[in-house]
Amino acid sequence: MLLSFVCCARATAATAATLTDYRHRVSEAIAVVGQLHGAYDDEDPSQQQRSVVTSFARIREVLPARETISVNSQSIIVDNSWLHEALKNYEKTGSTAAQRVEFLARIEERLRALDEHLEEVMNGKRGASDKETDKGKLAEILRRAEYNKPVDAEGSALTRLWNRFMNWLSRLFRAPKSTPRASSPFISGLAQIVIVAVCLAGIVFLIWKLGPRYFKGRRGKKKQKREARIVLGERLEPDQTSADLLAQAELLARNGDLRAAIRKAYIALLCELGDRKIVSLAQHKTNRDYLNSVRERTRLYNFMRQLTSSFELHWYGFQPAAESDWNEFRSVYQQALKIG
Repeated sequence: MLLSFVCCARATAATAATLTDYRHRVSEAIAVVGQLHGAYDDEDPSQQQRSVVTSFARIREVLPARETISVNSQSIIVDNSWLHEALKNYEKTGSTAAQRVEFLARIEERLRALDEHLEEVMNGKRGASDKETDKGKLAEILRRAEYNKPVDAEGSALTRLWNRFMNWLSRLFRAPKSTPRASSPFISGLAQIVIVAVCLAGIVFLIWKLGPRYFKGRRGKKKQKREARIVLGERLEPDQTSADLLAQAELLARNGDLRAAIRKAYIALLCELGDRKIVSLAQHKTNRDYLNSVRERTRLYNFMRQLTSSFELHWYGFQPAAESDWNEFRSVYQQALKIG
């Protein structure tokens, strides 16, 4: 409801509150609202409710919906119904605690703005000869837009953001004060429509360009289920890791099958490099293909060449492997992983 002042001269001015008293009560209402913010620090809902009831009763008492104040021996009827309406909306809202705190903040902001403008009027008094001017100034101040904006308990952050955007567009397309009155309303309206259409087209274009990349990136974050792989003729199960293969190689070595242990450890190396995206595992690739794929990584290539030679010598060359061969292979294996 609009905050308005209806000016009227009355003989009962002596019974009306003064402007100073009215401002003092506005300040008191601000303090009560400020104290009410602390009620939400209390974890007890019943205590919160009692604080709200008590505080709202005090605010309604100090600032009635309608009252008369005296300004320079003349009476002004003040309409505070906007505040009472806001309190009713607050009591009816089912919002969260954070939203209710924000709601109270907006009420407090309007009361503080009212208090500041009342101070302007009180500091700007010029004497009895300017009574009508003071009354007019006071009424004009309290009719300003900041006191007429409804306090919306249901407004979300997204709604407020959209409203700000629309207000920005409205200011952008508002005709400047120097625009001649004779300018065609049709042309002005058409220009606004064109500019709005261009802005919306730009937004759609950005969504079209960036949207797929955004959703593709989010889809890429989903972990894909790994399938079985075949490396140098050996099938690796989806959940089988290089650590599992190396453990199998250690078991083979303890059982005396050093030749098979070297082969299993070499496949474990390829599996680890594949998981690190250093090499690409494929069924058709040979050990030389994997070696050549890391040629540009000089240090890794040198270690892997030693391991490949040992693997070829003992597995494909059927040369028996001794304990020293296995220990040397395992040592170079660890060094290669540190570099890779």
